[in-house]
Order: sequence, then C-alpha cells, then structure tokens
Amino acid sequence: MFALRTFYQSKDWCAFRERLIHERTDDNGEVICAHCGKPIYKKYDIIGHHIKELTEDNVNDALVAFNPDNVELIHFRCHNIKHQRYDGFRQYVYIVHGAPCAGKTTWVINNAYDDDLIVDMDRLWESVCFRGREDKPNRLKANVFGLRDCLIEQIKLRKGKWRNAYVIGMYPLASERDRLCEMLGARCIHIDTDKSVCLSRAVNDDWCGYIEDYFEAFTR
Repeated sequence: MFALRTFYQSKDWCAFRERLIHERTDDNGEVICAHCGKPIYKKYDIIGHHIKELTEDNVNDALVAFNPDNVELIHFRCHNIKHQRYDGFRQYVYIVHGAPCAGKTTWVINNAYDDDLIVDMDRLWESVCFRGREDKPNRLKANVFGLRDCLIEQIKLRKGKWRNAYVIGMYPLASERDRLCEMLGARCIHIDTDKSVCLSRAVNDDWCGYIEDYFEAFTR
C-alpha cells in the first residue's frame, strides 16, 4: 500500500519513471518535455507529472498511479508552471541533494520563484559568519544547524504562505533522505554531477576533502 506523502520516493515509482524515460528517449538521445516541447537535458530535471492528479483516494489505483497514458515527462520548471496555474494554493517540498560544488544552489536559483522558501546551509553559514562559505567555525555549528532545524520545522508544519520549499544539502545517506522526505512529504532532486567536475570547482583543499568524503559516503 502506498501513501501519497511518500509515493514519489517509492522504489516502484522510481523504477516506473526510469522505464518511461527509457521508452521516451528519442533517436537523438533526448527526452522532449510534454509541456513546452523542448529537450530536457538533465535527468534530474525530468518530472513525471500525473495528468489526472494523484490523491490519497487513488494513489493505490494502478490505472492512475502507474498508467503511462496518465504520466507525462516534463521539465521541473514546467511542472511548477502547471501547478501554479491549476492547483490553487498547494505547498510542495523538494530535497535538493548532491555533492559539494555539484550546482545544487544554482539549480534552485534557476527554478525557484521569489516567494519560495529556500533552506540552504551555505547561505545560513553566511548569515551568521562573514566567511561562512569558505570557513565554517566549529563554535557556530550549533547556531547554524539550529536555524536550519527551525526552518525545517516550519516546512513540516506548512507555516507561512510559501508555495514551494527547497531544502538544499548534501544528504549522502539514503536513510537520511528517506527520513526527511517522509517527515516533510517531499520529493528528492539529486544533482548528480560527476566527482571530477565537483573537484574542478572546489575553492580550496578543504572543499576537495568534503567532496571526496561525500562520494565515499553516498548511497542511492
């Protein structure tokens, strides 16, 4: 039995989405967005959108949840446009995870709206320490993580009038991501940039160490 809150993290849905991507990849190796008609270049930008909305009442109806005719593959941003237009006021939560220097914050900047709620550890460090991105003093960790936990609690309670919330972090362990997704009713977006690219973007040796540690710990 599926629950709507965790459906999009289930193994069955992930396998179904992968099959759709494979079947709908054209001769040029591209998946074409069903909304705007343009290629979707990054796999993590591909959203499986249910044409007939998935609800608690039909999430266990295979003719709705796993019907290829009821699922279109569209850009993440096109998915947001659809929901902005048709859903009235609903709040969506996304866990954006990946290695240091993978481009997580850049991806969110390119997809978020001005009134979306964004929880970004790098920005939180910068808010309490002028050199937060490059230098993260251990004595301030409790403060920064406290700010993060406060915002996550607000997301959990759906406090405020934001439409989309993005929680940005490394989250290398699948168990940690699953727990957070279940708690927040969120979807995961994995920014799966190659390690070599992340290392080329590192600002110093410490960041190279963070990247190596991430890939050693990462589980799908």
